[in-house]
Amino acid sequence: MPNAAVKGTSYSLNHTPELALHYGNTPFVEREAHPDSEFLSVLPKHVQSYDECSRYAPNLVYIGAMDLEELEKKEQPWYEKLEQVSVRYGKYGEIMPEDETLGFLDLCDVFDLVWLEKDFAAKVKEKLAKHPLIREDLLARLESGHELREIEHEIANSAALPLYSGEKIIGCSRRGHEFDPNLTAYELLVNMTSKASAVLSLLHLIENSGIKPEDVDFVVECSEEAAGDMNQRGGGNFAKAIAEIAGCLNASGCDVRGFCAGPVNAVLAGASMVAAGTRKNVAVVAGGAIPKLYMNSRDHVKKSLPALENCLGSFGVLIVPDDGTLPVIRLDAIGKHTVGAGASPQTVTSVLTLEPLQKVGLRLTDVDKYAPELHNPEITLPAGAGNVPEANFKMIAALGVMKKQIEKADMQEFIKARGMKGFAHTQGHIPSGVPYMGHAAEAISSGKITRAMIIGKGSLFLGRLTNLADGASFLMEKPSQGKPEGEKGVTREEIRELILEALGELAAEMKK
Repeated sequence: MPNAAVKGTSYSLNHTPELALHYGNTPFVEREAHPDSEFLSVLPKHVQSYDECSRYAPNLVYIGAMDLEELEKKEQPWYEKLEQVSVRYGKYGEIMPEDETLGFLDLCDVFDLVWLEKDFAAKVKEKLAKHPLIREDLLARLESGHELREIEHEIANSAALPLYSGEKIIGCSRRGHEFDPNLTAYELLVNMTSKASAVLSLLHLIENSGIKPEDVDFVVECSEEAAGDMNQRGGGNFAKAIAEIAGCLNASGCDVRGFCAGPVNAVLAGASMVAAGTRKNVAVVAGGAIPKLYMNSRDHVKKSLPALENCLGSFGVLIVPDDGTLPVIRLDAIGKHTVGAGASPQTVTSVLTLEPLQKVGLRLTDVDKYAPELHNPEITLPAGAGNVPEANFKMIAALGVMKKQIEKADMQEFIKARGMKGFAHTQGHIPSGVPYMGHAAEAISSGKITRAMIIGKGSLFLGRLTNLADGASFLMEKPSQGKPEGEKGVTREEIRELILEALGELAAEMKK
């Protein structure tokens, strides 16, 4: 079976504590229900500054400014033991400050929904002009801005949402329709920030992969948002909207949804297209989710901890034909959580790890690294959700013991060697396996590891349509064997010419 390869990856964070304070779902709902609550009055005191955010080890791992091995050695709590130097750019992407994020949001807006105040727009334009990936034609999309009185009028009279910087109103996000509940200012702000953060990662992906924007053939977008109006709420298309801003003129695209399992299914969709020859260069991208900002902040505040859910996470993966040199995505060893599989942890772990390995004659010990839900434990533990990655690794190890592939005494060593620390923000779809793909590709290419398994799992009951869960997995491996030296591949056009030539010879023979 043909495989597809990973040519490049990108991972970025948009540090957005003021968007989190006002529009993260937990404080947003609290403000609607209890505007004078103690939680809302205390929450601003728990904000992690940009300097702290850009010295926070898990964030640096996410953007590729720190190796996972180094994170393993770091003493916790990471939020107290910050790195000495603030880092904006890593080898995969960046941590963009909030003021530039708001400018970038306006830059990505095509329906005049985002209004920025004139002075703020001018200042942020100067900053974005220095960004290494923002071309002049892209920068020109940033509007000159509006008078503050115009913005305040929109907020007071047209249900626009205020945008803040330094606790001051510097703009607003406008609604798209007076009555449509799917085009409210809030819903559109959620969608536009998801789009804009995905554009940022797509720009980094193009740069990291060494290609031109017009080389991208297709974009698959896999966030958790729904774009549409009251007549087609989830019609989409985030993918094409993202491709448009990034300058991918030859690309089309579509959206894939599956809650936290969505990204793995999107990678499989892209890899299958490439392996089948349907498309050549497929970019899988996802933007961040405003509602997930400060999702667990109530528990963080109670325990006097910093509110760490302050970044929109995004990523990109470029999938290309297998050329014998790049790490490959195996399409003959796919894990899937079927309707009839059941929901017990043991069953889910088995169908996503053991069973796909058995298909190709491999054991659990043949995988060097497992990447399931890679939530940062410093976010989830205070909220009572436990150490999610560690729990997954324990289940995989327990399955290995049950299937007699490892000894019970070796479980801890198995977990230590084949697991990893969680480092991703709790952005729903973002943590599920895909954040490790960049690190995995690098480790495979350098010979550190031979094989990694990427695992995504989703809780479908959130949509109130089914109580079933979902999951999918795939293997990344060292490059497949290239063609023998001197052997050349045959293109479809060459095959066509050979067939026509043979038909011509056959016709000539028949005339004789």
